Amino acid sequence: MTASSSPSPVRPRLALRLQLALAIAGICVLTVIWLNELAFNRTVEVTSSIRAALQVRTTTTTLVHNLVEAESSQRGYILTGDRSYLQPYEKSLTAIDTALNELSKFAPGTVVHSEAMGTFKNLLSQKLGELALTIRMRDQDRPEVVSFVLNSHLGLEHMARLRGLADSLLTETDTAIDDKRAELTRLLNVSRFGLAAGAVAAFLAFFLYVSQTRALHESDARQQQALEDERDALEAQVSDRTSRLTELATHLQQAVEDERARLARELHDELGALLTAAKLDVARMKSRLPPESHEVLDRLKHLTDTLNQGIALKRRIIEDLRPSSLSNLGLVASLEILVREFGERSTLEMHTALEPVDLDETSELTIYRVVQEALTNIGKYARATRVTVMLKNYVYHAEVSISDDGVGFDPGVLPQASHGLVGMRHRVEASGGRLDIESGTGRGSRITATIPRRSAKAQNDLADSLDAMSSTSYNTSESAPTNPPVAG
Repeated sequence: MTASSSPSPVRPRLALRLQLALAIAGICVLTVIWLNELAFNRTVEVTSSIRAALQVRTTTTTLVHNLVEAESSQRGYILTGDRSYLQPYEKSLTAIDTALNELSKFAPGTVVHSEAMGTFKNLLSQKLGELALTIRMRDQDRPEVVSFVLNSHLGLEHMARLRGLADSLLTETDTAIDDKRAELTRLLNVSRFGLAAGAVAAFLAFFLYVSQTRALHESDARQQQALEDERDALEAQVSDRTSRLTELATHLQQAVEDERARLARELHDELGALLTAAKLDVARMKSRLPPESHEVLDRLKHLTDTLNQGIALKRRIIEDLRPSSLSNLGLVASLEILVREFGERSTLEMHTALEPVDLDETSELTIYRVVQEALTNIGKYARATRVTVMLKNYVYHAEVSISDDGVGFDPGVLPQASHGLVGMRHRVEASGGRLDIESGTGRGSRITATIPRRSAKAQNDLADSLDAMSSTSYNTSESAPTNPPVAG
């Protein structure tokens, strides 16, 4: 007699556990998908709000900038009577109307209907009315009204209040941006914690079925995978931060160039007009004095000399900020002027071999700044007697090199304060080029910048450029050597 074997309860229990694990896993997956979908939709809304707030910030800054441009144009027209000065004024009015429409379109409701926004628009209208009034009075040849409006300091007060209100609007916008960013952070945390909770729940459901040994192995594998994912995420984050820092450095560099150009324009327009007017007034006073007023005439002559020195200083500062020769005479002539003036200041023997190149404005400015910075470094540290600047024109790129016969340095061991070389390298790389530094202790140095061309240059054009090459020597030192420098 054999005992009947009852069905083993292990398989049904395993099947039940498998079904339970699959059900829990399905619920977790659906929950995670639902949470991620909600977080994604809300993230899109928050990102759109942040973009709108940033647009408001940019538009407000544009309003203030265009208002300043309009006021500068108005002042130029009042001083000269030349209607060509009103072209920037009219363009600024159009830009202000466009910016106001964009501000009303993109700004959050709390900012559009705020008291600060209303006051800002009213003050802006008053300021534009003031500008229009002075221009109309200038057209009607009523200088007393123009002088009264300009000397009443209302314009300064309006501009100060406008800037204050603009700062208030920017503060409100920044507050809204900060709130949205905080909300975005919370959404990302919810999504992250939801994913983590779903992963944990799925792991627990899976743990109901597998054995302890396999669970340990899989746990180790997942931990290793998590470490690899974290490493990849960190590498991606480092790469992203590096890219952002590079973009920021490029933006700051461009902002510096823009600010230099703006300062140069203001010095030329405002300070130049003041110095010229003062010089003309001195000339009128001198012509009306009797010949026997020797002391007064001497003082007026001294004052004229001082004004001439101020005008020369103003021109030198403007050229240092933004070389006008670069846009008026071209790159080759600008480099020749730069090298010649450096040689006169430093009493070094200067040599140039410059081929005409055809590059865009940004690339030409990059070459000019590289040569300028290299010459500055030579004057400070190289203790050289001979400097050579060469500009070559190739099919796909242009190449500028600055070499000297100074004490040299070790390019691999640069001090932390060597911002000039770092700035040159970043400027050249931002233009898509490459900066090479060849130097050694006691062997002089050569800095070579290669700037790519946007389109290939024809061979016959290269031949013409070689024929038109400017090769000049500026020997400003009595004991300058006659042999060419040997750069490492």
